[in-house]
Amino acid sequence: MVAPTLPKFIPIAEAVRKTHLSEKALRSMLHAGKIGGGTMNGELLVDANTLPTRKEDLPEYKKYARLKGVSISLSEAARKYEIHHSTLHRWTSAKYIGKVGKDKNRILLNEQDVAYCAEIYHRNKGKGKQGKTLFNPDGTPYNYNALPKAS
Repeated sequence: MVAPTLPKFIPIAEAVRKTHLSEKALRSMLHAGKIGGGTMNGELLVDANTLPTRKEDLPEYKKYARLKGVSISLSEAARKYEIHHSTLHRWTSAKYIGKVGKDKNRILLNEQDVAYCAEIYHRNKGKGKQGKTLFNPDGTPYNYNALPKAS
């Protein structure tokens, strides 16, 4: 049995720096129950364990920093990263992969986004997750382990 993670409370100003969200947005998430928090000695604290993570802050994304802004065509990305053209197109439409422009009729993609998505895709390939969600709407990897177990 895994022990529950204890809350790690941080000041809201630190949460703003960590998430790159405004204090107003964080307060709204607190009031909506989307993140945990409380007050101590009149200071608003946020549970760091419940804060949203940006894909840009993930080690899987940072390791491709050298590719940031490097353009790669959709077809070239499909060949290089061994991912079907339609899958890359779907990820681009969902904004997991950013477009950096067009060259005639070719869509040019941000190669850092492609490399990151390819890593997540290949990591989950063969684990019975084909056809399943790989990414949260914000582009972070979907956590299958966070799902409640069927009884």
